[in-house]
Amino acid sequence: MTARTVTDEAVAVANTAHWRAMPVSRLLDGGMRYADIVAMQRSSAAGQPWDQAAEALGRERMAAAEAALTAGHTITACDVFRAAAANFLFAQMAINFDTDRKRELYDAFSLAVAKVAAVSANRLHRIEIPFAGGRLVGWHMLPEDPPKGTVIVFGGQSGWGATYLRYADALAARGLATVLAEGPGQGESRLRYGIYLDVDVAAAYSEFVRFAGSSGTPVGIWGNSVGGLFAALTAARDPDVRACCVNGAFAAPRLLPYRTFTEQAAAMLGTTDEGAINANFARLRFDPHTHTIRCPLLVLHGGADPLVELDDQQPFLAGAGSTDATLHVWDDGEHTIYNHADERNDLVADWFADRLSADTSRTR
Repeated sequence: MTARTVTDEAVAVANTAHWRAMPVSRLLDGGMRYADIVAMQRSSAAGQPWDQAAEALGRERMAAAEAALTAGHTITACDVFRAAAANFLFAQMAINFDTDRKRELYDAFSLAVAKVAAVSANRLHRIEIPFAGGRLVGWHMLPEDPPKGTVIVFGGQSGWGATYLRYADALAARGLATVLAEGPGQGESRLRYGIYLDVDVAAAYSEFVRFAGSSGTPVGIWGNSVGGLFAALTAARDPDVRACCVNGAFAAPRLLPYRTFTEQAAAMLGTTDEGAINANFARLRFDPHTHTIRCPLLVLHGGADPLVELDDQQPFLAGAGSTDATLHVWDDGEHTIYNHADERNDLVADWFADRLSADTSRTR
């Protein structure tokens, strides 16, 4: 067997694993265009490594967006910059540890998002908040009219910040601003500023809450995957959180028998020591006997989620101190409901709009 054959087999195995972790439903949810997904399928089947195939598509979209911008077609340029950002986003997801290659691809993602911000009439702008000797990074999207409130949106081990631009679109359409947060162990907060998951996680997200609340309007928090746990912990501690959505999270996080999950957990903490990772997970456990979420709570669950069981999420509901606590289940829902993305975004955005608007009315 030649070295070339071994390499080809290794790429094929890796690409197959990436398609399991990043199925078509997730790529669409994260903003990839269907045509780019089809191109990814062709390229990966032909033996091109995932990150190279997605990066090449990102470069093509960036060039097309720049051409549209030069021609004065700013709406098209904005849309294509967003498509480019999605391609770079999923390119870097193929690399779990913080290598130079991952940083290069994440920088390309951030640059594409900055291009979106530059041509979107200043409705989107980058924020950096000092914390723990570094900075927490995020993107702040404003609706056309003065916002009725702000929702902080974030992911878990691999989906960060502007991954959730489509969530922000749904919220903006209902008059709500969004902070697309990169918390401890996530995005540039980790890759550029060295903030790992060993800090006070709820305190970190409360910094985003303070930023969002500086406008004087109510604040909600929406965490996805492991980020749902971080949202619940923050809502239980911070009284300025007026509504909380938990989407596909463990109340008691643990290492799963998947290499990708273990490597991503290690990267978030900055160590490959499984004992340290498990100890940190134990520290972050949501216990309904000691944690109470007093604001309205919405828990989302997918019946086909291969990672999170419904029992994993029941402690959030058990810790609800409000009578306004709801569980919504999609029987065929994938992890964080990728396969019902539009319906999920409509449901949650309406839920936040109702709660935060009511909160505004009560405080007047």
